[in-house]
Amino acid sequence: MYLKRRHLLATALAMPALRTARAGNTLRMGFQKGEPILVALKAAKSLETSLAPLGFEVTWTEFEFGVAMLEAMRAGGIDVGAVGDTPPIFAQAARGNLSYIAGQRAGAEAVLLPAGSTIKAPADLKGKKVAFTRGSSSHNFLLRVLEKGGLTYDQIQPIYLGPADAGAAFERRAIDAWSIWDPYYALYEKRPGVRALVTDSDLGGQNSFFMARSDFVHDNPSITAKTVDTFIAGGAWARAHRSEMADQVAASTGINREAIGRAVDRAPFEVMFMNQELIDSQQGIADRFHALKLIPVDVQVASTVWRPSA
Repeated sequence: MYLKRRHLLATALAMPALRTARAGNTLRMGFQKGEPILVALKAAKSLETSLAPLGFEVTWTEFEFGVAMLEAMRAGGIDVGAVGDTPPIFAQAARGNLSYIAGQRAGAEAVLLPAGSTIKAPADLKGKKVAFTRGSSSHNFLLRVLEKGGLTYDQIQPIYLGPADAGAAFERRAIDAWSIWDPYYALYEKRPGVRALVTDSDLGGQNSFFMARSDFVHDNPSITAKTVDTFIAGGAWARAHRSEMADQVAASTGINREAIGRAVDRAPFEVMFMNQELIDSQQGIADRFHALKLIPVDVQVASTVWRPSA
């Protein structure tokens, strides 16, 4: 009932990762094109350098969005990856056997309007076709926008699309609005006539998370801790070297440097081990989706959080 066509497509997209066999002690990383810290760490081989003394190698598999990544992780194809706030909720609801290992303040998000749109306020989304990736952070962001406008989920026409398909639909005005995260937000926001109806600055920021297979974490606690330490160091480097970070991400992804620069300039890059504030924030999202019957079970986030031992 809850597994839609897009989830099947996400699993298909994850197949290259599922065919990657583990060779000895290997950390299999998943990453998204728009995740600056992991893109930069991959380019600099920072994880490889950190884990080599512990006898671990690193492999990398790219995904278009977090839902596909966690489908691959649930199937045992990758070990660790970074996603927005909502994919872990859906994965936990599906009993994905995954663990939160770290969190960070998320990059910018927005609901974008195409050129010529007459929409002026969130309440004007009533009856409109709004695109977003189901189960992604853009899904949760849209729900918050609807709450701001006094609307309920059943008062819009949800259009479930991944970023690439949504971008194409947005350009030909086949949708009325698009809930999306950076760097796609940055890539489209300056196009002629495009406007942001609501941004994360209007609602308050969201979080994103580093997730891992629970079995991997259980078997490799020291590797997990060292990996998170490397993410934290990568975030600190990014905060101090934003221009260089933007250059690296633009070169690695092929996305316009100007757009990447905007996304990097407004990203917090604050990675941390899991704490109570992050857990409480996630629990609020889980409760929102359960109340709307968008997930079938009452998810308890704290039960899937990993913390390093003393």
